[in-house]
Amino acid sequence: MNRTARLYALVEELRAAAPRQRTVASLAARFEVSARTVQRDLQALMETGVPVRTTPGRGGGWTIDSRATLPPLRFTVEEASALAAALAAADASTPYAGAARTAAQKIAATMTGPASEAARKLAARIVSLPPRAVSGVRAAVDHALATDTVLRLSYVDAAGCESDRLVEPAGLLTADGRWYLIAWCRTRRAGRGFRLDRITAAAPTTERARAHDLAELLRGSSAADAARPATLTPLAPPP
Repeated sequence: MNRTARLYALVEELRAAAPRQRTVASLAARFEVSARTVQRDLQALMETGVPVRTTPGRGGGWTIDSRATLPPLRFTVEEASALAAALAAADASTPYAGAARTAAQKIAATMTGPASEAARKLAARIVSLPPRAVSGVRAAVDHALATDTVLRLSYVDAAGCESDRLVEPAGLLTADGRWYLIAWCRTRRAGRGFRLDRITAAAPTTERARAHDLAELLRGSSAADAARPATLTPLAPPP
């Protein structure tokens, strides 16, 4: 059993036993590996966000919060390839790119058989050019969207003019392979779209942003007809 398959199997073993704990020794015997290997695997699961936890001392062991984990997912070959292609598009200029990397690790841990092989073969045949976006900018934008707070940014427009803005984020727009932050701009007193790769600096604030309707801010712009991607329909509530 390779490591990816073992990580997946470890999660399922802990899910089956929850809320009871399993010791490292018992897990090592179950998967016919050393206790050190199991310890390293469990630590890797923790670092990728899997809700495993340990209780030290006599009678202690490892367990998982089964309420915060999913049962096994069975992907078709086509679905696995689609996921590999979508994750490849997440670079430093893409919102939540860091989280996409840890999500890729979790998805890889759930895939076995032909689906896993298809995703790995496609992943080995995809390359990308280094992104131009600054990771600190992306992190600040992600934080502002997640916490509904005002964002301070420096922006270079299409004419090359740079300006400093205070904006109230409303959402994200993707078009032609580019990402835009849609926000209410306090400087212009209007809705504006800021291309992420043109934001040269961004800093979060602690000030709460007012709620803005994304469709309303886009009204009258070239993106007025923007609609929710069909692939996101299962994730988002009805508009």
